[in-house]
Amino acid sequence: MATPAQTRAWTGPSRRRVPRFQVQAPLDVTVLRSGVLDTVPGRSLNVCERGIAAVLAGELAAGEVVNVDLRLALSADPLHARAMVRYQDKLRCGLEFLGLTAGQRATIREWAKESKAETEMVMSSTPTVDAAPATAERTASSRTGAVTGGSNSGGGPPAKPSKKRSRAWTILLILLAITAAAFWWRWNRSWRELESGLKPQEIASSERPQAQVPAEVMQKLLQHRVEPTYPPEARKQNLQGIIALDVVVGRDGTVVSMHPLNGPDVLAHAAMDALRWWKFEPYRLNGDPAVVETTVAVEFKK
Repeated sequence: MATPAQTRAWTGPSRRRVPRFQVQAPLDVTVLRSGVLDTVPGRSLNVCERGIAAVLAGELAAGEVVNVDLRLALSADPLHARAMVRYQDKLRCGLEFLGLTAGQRATIREWAKESKAETEMVMSSTPTVDAAPATAERTASSRTGAVTGGSNSGGGPPAKPSKKRSRAWTILLILLAITAAAFWWRWNRSWRELESGLKPQEIASSERPQAQVPAEVMQKLLQHRVEPTYPPEARKQNLQGIIALDVVVGRDGTVVSMHPLNGPDVLAHAAMDALRWWKFEPYRLNGDPAVVETTVAVEFKK
C-alpha cells in the first residue's frame, strides 16, 4: 500500500499552480475492495483542477484508486473522475485527480466563475502542497483546508485545526445516525403491521371468535384466494406437505389472525404470507356477521 505523501517545508511563495476553491458539495467515492464495489458518501471542502479535499462517512487508505462523483451546485451533471487517495486522517482525506480531461478542467473553471467561488488564501511563508495530492489535508477541518506550519509571517504560533468545526461534524453525524435509526424503526414497525394485516386492539376485544366453523363451510364462503409461493430454500431441501393453520376470520371476512399447527417454519411462513390476503364472505350468526375460527390447509408440492 502506498504511503502518504510527505509535506516539505517551503519558505517562498505558494507552490500551488492552480487556484483552490472553497466548496461544500455532496460527493460519492467508490472503491473496489476484494472484488466488491463500496460507495462512501461525503462532502467536499475545496476543489481545484488537480484534486479535492473532502470529509467522508468512511475511511480510505492512502494509495487507493477510487472513482469520484462530485455534484457541484451549478452543474447539471456530476463530475466523474478517477483519483488517488494521497492523505487520510479519520474522516478527512485528500484526493488527487488522475487523467482529468480538458473538458472536466473547463467544467471546474466555469463552475468557479459562474458561482463566484471564493479562492483560498495561502500565506507565502507557510509550507503548502499542490491541491489535494499531499498532506496539506491534515487540517481539512479548518475553514480553508490549507496547511500551516512553522512560524507565520507575524512570528506567532502555527495555526491549529478548529475544534469547534470537528465537534460540529461529530454532532451532525450522530444526529444523522439517530434520525436514520428512528426512521428505520418506525418504517419497519409499520411494514410489519401492514404485512400482517392484524388489528391487535380489535382482536383483543371485539374480534374474539364467536363460533368454530368447519373448514368445508368456510371454503364455500371464500371469495378471494392467493396461492402461496414455494420458497426457494424449501425446494433446495425438498420440503413438501400440507400445512394446517388455525385462522380467525373477522366480521368483514378478512383474516385477522392465524398460527400454523404443523410443518416446517419455512413452509408455514409462506402459507401465512398468502392467507393474510384471503377474503371470505362474512359468516353470519342469527343474521349478523360474526367473528369465527376455522382451519385452513395449504399444500406445497413440486
